[in-house]
Amino acid sequence: MKLYLIASSQIAPGIAQYLSDEALSWRQESDVPAAQKLIEFAGRICYMAFGSRQSPRTNKQYVENLIEQGHESVLEHASASLLFTGISRGLSHQLVRHRVGFSYSQLSQQYVGAEESAFAMPPGIGADVEASAIWADAVARSRESYRKLVERLEQSNVGNHLTRKERSRFIRSASRSVLPEATSTALVMTGNMRAWRNFLQARGNIAGDYEMTQACVEVFGLVSAVAPACFGDMQIVENAEGRAYVIKKRDSRL
Repeated sequence: MKLYLIASSQIAPGIAQYLSDEALSWRQESDVPAAQKLIEFAGRICYMAFGSRQSPRTNKQYVENLIEQGHESVLEHASASLLFTGISRGLSHQLVRHRVGFSYSQLSQQYVGAEESAFAMPPGIGADVEASAIWADAVARSRESYRKLVERLEQSNVGNHLTRKERSRFIRSASRSVLPEATSTALVMTGNMRAWRNFLQARGNIAGDYEMTQACVEVFGLVSAVAPACFGDMQIVENAEGRAYVIKKRDSRL
């Protein structure tokens, strides 16, 4: 599994132009992440808290106060796009259940053949040699079955009434039915900062779902780099087995 930050919110010249047009001043700190600056600006618009109406809070304090007061809707203006690679389709099925605040684009098995597909071994079973062998044998047989199905259907008359493109889609769609949830996939997941917070709170500390918690640790590292103040009340901890989790700082369940 590997995750990449591929995009995040940036500040456009329109903010400076608006302040100039309205003869407003906004005291800003240097070296503030763009995502956090956008959140602060959106929050200040609600109360026109510029110039003499601007509080002495730093940007970090401003964002943290929004979270503390439960005004997290302002966090929805900033976003981050992550690329997940080397994850199982089982994990991707769980990720796409998070609907509000997220958008997805995933590798298509209808257009990308799986003859040489990789498989993501579930974290944890590698410690058992026999379990690992059973798993490796099962995924190898499923891939061979996929190859045989593709070859057989291509040689058959099934779907001959379809166009070349649609027949290829049909063959791959039918053949992928024998592939396991362990089949490796790639997924782009874009979310606003409020959505990422909810995702980490819901998924970051599920002790029995090793792949999900591993993904959450990676997500936390990437999104907190974009907007650290949005995730300052969370942390990575390890349990007695050395497995990492994302929890709220006041959460002592581990």
